[in-house]
Amino acid sequence: MANSEFDTIAAISTPAGEGGISIIRISGEQALPIAQVIFKGKSLASVASHTINYGHVIDPISRAEVDEVMASVMLAPKTYTKEDIVEINCHGGLVATNQILQLLLSNGARLAEPGEFTKRAFLNGRIDLSQAEAVMDLIRAKTDKSMKVALNQLDGNLSRLIKQLRQDILDVLAQVEVNIDYPEYDAVEEMTTKLLQEKAAELQQIIKQLLKSAKQGKVLREGLATAIIGRPNVGKSSLLNNLLHEDKAIVTDIAGTTRDVIEDYVNVNGVPLKLIDTAGIRETTDQIEAIGVERSRKAIATADLVLLLLNNNEALTDEDRGLIDDTKDVKRIVILNKTDLPTKLDHAELTDLVDAADIIETSIVNDDGMDQLANRISDLFFGEGIETNSNSVMVTNARHIGLLNQADAALSDVQQGIAAGLPVDLVQIDMTRSWELLGEITGDSYQDELLDQLFSQFCLGK
Repeated sequence: MANSEFDTIAAISTPAGEGGISIIRISGEQALPIAQVIFKGKSLASVASHTINYGHVIDPISRAEVDEVMASVMLAPKTYTKEDIVEINCHGGLVATNQILQLLLSNGARLAEPGEFTKRAFLNGRIDLSQAEAVMDLIRAKTDKSMKVALNQLDGNLSRLIKQLRQDILDVLAQVEVNIDYPEYDAVEEMTTKLLQEKAAELQQIIKQLLKSAKQGKVLREGLATAIIGRPNVGKSSLLNNLLHEDKAIVTDIAGTTRDVIEDYVNVNGVPLKLIDTAGIRETTDQIEAIGVERSRKAIATADLVLLLLNNNEALTDEDRGLIDDTKDVKRIVILNKTDLPTKLDHAELTDLVDAADIIETSIVNDDGMDQLANRISDLFFGEGIETNSNSVMVTNARHIGLLNQADAALSDVQQGIAAGLPVDLVQIDMTRSWELLGEITGDSYQDELLDQLFSQFCLGK
């Protein structure tokens, strides 16, 4: 932070714009006195904690009334930041909200940095670093399943498991130290190496199980980049609109009307898809359309999933065959659309080119086959289902995944060192390294630069 970590901060905690209410949050030792300067009503210093109090915000210099408000008072330590907090609820709108914030800032508060309230919750020991990151995951959750995973992490399920693993490592290291202190016993070294070997293998198995969940967890957190591709006028924009339940894309009978890449998120059976509706891929002399076609080809290369649409009412073309070949090495679903029209496509030829299990027949205009498509997408990435009960632990964060991979490697080094006959004190270094890496997940060990980077991603007022 640029200023003291113990000064009083303030920020608007609701989105900008018109709404029913806006909330301005103040946290710190001087939260109550600063709020009282501009609040006309009960003495905030005398009201009970966790109460909401009616009054008005008054400009202390001009004595002009700014707004009719409700002031919530929450006293430390039972608050979000473990500091005194006042939240002023005013009428929603830019003018009144900003005027109240400016009055607080001119009377002793400092404008909070992005994520600084959550950062204080971490620094004051109310939550650990993985729980702090879960706050942002919860805000950004795009499906009910991704929300449940974030809530589980916020509740501390991952933290408790990591802390238990670290304690297991400490217990082993302590036992190793005891054994080293009594070298006169012949069997001590053998006992020590066996202990390290067994514990490293046991911990590694747990970490590998966590990493198995990481692929699913990352999908739930970040969504699947899903490219909708096909020749012009096969129903790509209709599919996008159907999944979004709105007319996001232009739908016409004129080929080449989608000239750019349109992106949006959609919930399919609890899986967030980042849908990319691409320009129809065909040979064209239109310069603008050609740029869109090139972007479409790039979308295929970067997509986690490709939805390739074909027209049941037309025979396969060389362009169709080219798209089938272009997508053979990526996860894809071939959607045979317009089944409500007479069949002109040779199904035998298609199944020679594409596995029949990857083909879904649809009539998007009639909403036929859309449930089968949703089920196929879910099965493709979550064939064994998604475990999101209150006790489940799923790793979703790229930082956590990287640290777990490093801890896994350190535990492999422990076992390889023992196999190579290295002295116990050298093997200990790798065991200690795994303990430190796991500590970086929860924030038991961290660098200030990491905190600045993480919390800068938060919205202002959180």
